[in-house]
Amino acid sequence: MKDGPGSAGVKAKALPLASAVIPAEMPTSAAQTIKDGAGKLARQATDKARDYVAEGKNRAGGALDEVSRLMEDAATTVDEKIGPQYGQYARTAAEGIAGFSESLKGKEIEDLMADATAFVRKSPAVAIGIAAALGFVVARLVKAGLDAADDASDTPTAPDA
Repeated sequence: MKDGPGSAGVKAKALPLASAVIPAEMPTSAAQTIKDGAGKLARQATDKARDYVAEGKNRAGGALDEVSRLMEDAATTVDEKIGPQYGQYARTAAEGIAGFSESLKGKEIEDLMADATAFVRKSPAVAIGIAAALGFVVARLVKAGLDAADDASDTPTAPDA
């Protein structure tokens, strides 16, 4: 090919075409970088949530064990004050709670989530009632904690002499 005015025009047209392709690739790589970063953050959030759920599961199991022990201890008092039939109810309830605690400890987090999902699908009204009751209890606990904090800050101090 001959270098001349016609060939220079071809090169000049090739440059705008090449520069038009480069910006089109840059957003794709930026979008891919954002996607990769979002995926990484989602995995980290999922891992953190699993850690919190596992910790909550362990705490709930321990709390249920404690409730079971308290009910078992109270069953003797119920036997003496109300009657053995009612004491047996308390023992049966304690055994049920202990069994639930062991079941909870033995299940994987994914199994617990699947069970909860199945329960909500099977009995949505009961699930809404439980959620409302838990919300009420949490609100009362928070209010009690805030009231206690206000009372502690309102205690009079000795005046400076």
